[in-house]
Amino acid sequence: MIRRGDVIKYTIYHREDWEKIEEMTLAPFAVRASQSKGRVYSENPPPHRTCFHRDRDRIIHSNAFRRLEYKTQVFVNYEGDHYRTRLTHTLEVAQTAVSISRALRLNTDLTDVIAMAHDLGHTPFGHAGEETLHQLMKDYGGFEHNRQSLRVVDVLEERYQAFPGLNLSWEAREGIIKHNSAYDNPSSEDFNPGKKPSLEGQVVNLADEIAYNCHDLEDGLRSEILTPAQLSAVVLWQEVLQRAQKEGDFKSSDQLQYQTVRHLKNTLLLDAFEASQQAIQNSQVQTVDHVRSHPADLILLSPAMARKNQEFREFLFHNLYNHYRIIRMADKARFFITRLFERYQQRPDILPSKVHLRLAHSDEPERIICDYIAGMTDRYALDEYQKLFDPYEKV
Repeated sequence: MIRRGDVIKYTIYHREDWEKIEEMTLAPFAVRASQSKGRVYSENPPPHRTCFHRDRDRIIHSNAFRRLEYKTQVFVNYEGDHYRTRLTHTLEVAQTAVSISRALRLNTDLTDVIAMAHDLGHTPFGHAGEETLHQLMKDYGGFEHNRQSLRVVDVLEERYQAFPGLNLSWEAREGIIKHNSAYDNPSSEDFNPGKKPSLEGQVVNLADEIAYNCHDLEDGLRSEILTPAQLSAVVLWQEVLQRAQKEGDFKSSDQLQYQTVRHLKNTLLLDAFEASQQAIQNSQVQTVDHVRSHPADLILLSPAMARKNQEFREFLFHNLYNHYRIIRMADKARFFITRLFERYQQRPDILPSKVHLRLAHSDEPERIICDYIAGMTDRYALDEYQKLFDPYEKV
């Protein structure tokens, strides 16, 4: 028992202490900071942080991370203050991923790093922007936002004198390039192609889907593009709605909808905990190398829940993502980005001096233009369009 007046010895954690905690608390198949494959450019390790702590801090302080605040998730920023942006989506993915990772005794620090970085290379105007840039770049290597995220952290961020990019750990970079969802499946030729990512990377893949399904649904209801009546045919929604209704009276329909979405996310998370635990146990993996060599993902939903989730995803695809209001904005986005790309291609001298400098040292002008456009926020892209094509707009 501590008595008043007792002297309490207080110490701070050093990197070695954090690494010992990992060794004592993590599952045998979790990635450990002490066993990282290192960085492209050698650096002295930080005294009070692990390599993954340092990775996360570098991402948080990057320009690309801040720009996510004004990049579209589903609704363009000016449509309303409460819709998700690419930044709040990223934060929700991180929160979801860390919850799964913690339950399975995986490395929550690495999970957080991969989640925070997974959309750094996303274009303005969401997937419409990505598809447009891929089409425009078809003769110059194409465009895929996971590869662009890796390019951001490896090349485009200019914050350190000793190396380009952020010089993240190998494990963080592997998690970025092997991010896999219904919308992306990038090539990973430099990161053990044909092998699975770490369980921490797999967690982010599933967390991304859980997060965007739930928050896109909530935003769809808020926008009134979706209605509760439409959802009556979706089995998963009806199950969680009944669970929410048992909690008692709600002050408003908005409150009921929020609580139902909360139950939806909890239902998917609990299923992911149990199904992933069972899959890991059945696989008998004991090390990170075993995980990478295993033929199937081990972070997943149960077959029954996966079927319900697929029905739910198809509902969102047909009723939200293909709604005429969303298609109109996507169509405008394709027009804006195409005009900007073609104009910069024709007249590179109208590009800012910093981009000009990169053009002077590159034999891939289209890639430099692509980098510039991919890094734009929605707002910046619209401003650029006005400056270039509206004769009454000041340049």
